[in-house]
Amino acid sequence: MGKRTPIYPAHEAMGAKIIEFGGWDMPVQYAGILEEHRGVRTRAGLFDVSHMGEFEISGSESTPFLQRMVTGNVAALSPGRAMYTMMCLPSGGTVDDLLVYRLDADRYMLVVNAANTAKDLTWLQEHRLPGVEIADRTEETALLALQGPAAVEILRAAKGDGENLKPFRVEVGSVAGVQGLISRTGYTGEDGFELYVPADRGLELWDRLLEIGGPMGLIPAGLGARDTLRLEAALPLYGHELTEEITPLEAGLEAFVKWDAGDFIGRDALLSQRERGVTRRLAGLVMVDRGIPRSGYAVKSRGREIGWVTSGSFGPTVQRNIGLAMVEEEFARPGQALEVVVRGRSLAATVVEKPFYKRARSPAKGAGAPGLGGVQ
Repeated sequence: MGKRTPIYPAHEAMGAKIIEFGGWDMPVQYAGILEEHRGVRTRAGLFDVSHMGEFEISGSESTPFLQRMVTGNVAALSPGRAMYTMMCLPSGGTVDDLLVYRLDADRYMLVVNAANTAKDLTWLQEHRLPGVEIADRTEETALLALQGPAAVEILRAAKGDGENLKPFRVEVGSVAGVQGLISRTGYTGEDGFELYVPADRGLELWDRLLEIGGPMGLIPAGLGARDTLRLEAALPLYGHELTEEITPLEAGLEAFVKWDAGDFIGRDALLSQRERGVTRRLAGLVMVDRGIPRSGYAVKSRGREIGWVTSGSFGPTVQRNIGLAMVEEEFARPGQALEVVVRGRSLAATVVEKPFYKRARSPAKGAGAPGLGGVQ
């Protein structure tokens, strides 16, 4: 039996299908992955992601410490702002990808992947500077993700006011009577919020949000839909698109490597790789033949193996079998005809632009009808 989040009793009561993920017993689906995926794309879904790790970094040297640890520009973050970034090994490989929230001048919160929580904590402690305190807040924190086009309306109703954060902002506030941190971040390709509250108030907030949001189309959503949603948006999953052997440059994430922000662990290796040019790169694949490109499947060009699938599934919104693959650099360009070996058969696939799905934005309202990225 794995660890259980504070919301676990609700998952049991709802009859969710439970799987082990990152050492936790987590809901993979309630009514079904397709229904939950479509619910998030068209209305809103509520995810229990309390398995994620949360660390508080504080002290007079917290900013230079984090500047050394991550690829982003920590010093440029003002209090109340958040950023997506990565921690790297000296070799340039990825320790983890994470969110950094600047709460005050000398206090930050890091949100890391569940399976990497212990590893990341050790990594940070090994490099800690004098004047830096590191506290693991994972066990005392519940984290709910409210995602989808109706998320703004639902949160407004739950807060009881008309104010909403801008993207990648964080504030202290009360949602449905529960005090915590509210951030406008997410992992689905949709607008939405992530809510950090004391663990003993997590179940209360879960129930209240479903009660308030139900009339607006809010449904519970599991890790299955979370995975298909992030795949359509071509968002990386650690252990698949990022590993200790895969660098941010190979994963197409150079935009999150701030070369001028100062030295960070792995910078020299990444700079050398940038100057030489990467030899492999993450590509988006759409299947031409019938078949799903599962993680680990070989990718070939004219019978020669040139890479492997990192993630793949049926994309419910784009209505195609899609995948991400790490391939030799020359084969990562859109329009390339490749093959994916599915159960011993080489099936035709095409390289397309990423992401597969992109939320369309309306100048008037900020978001409009869904748009497709590389899939037409």
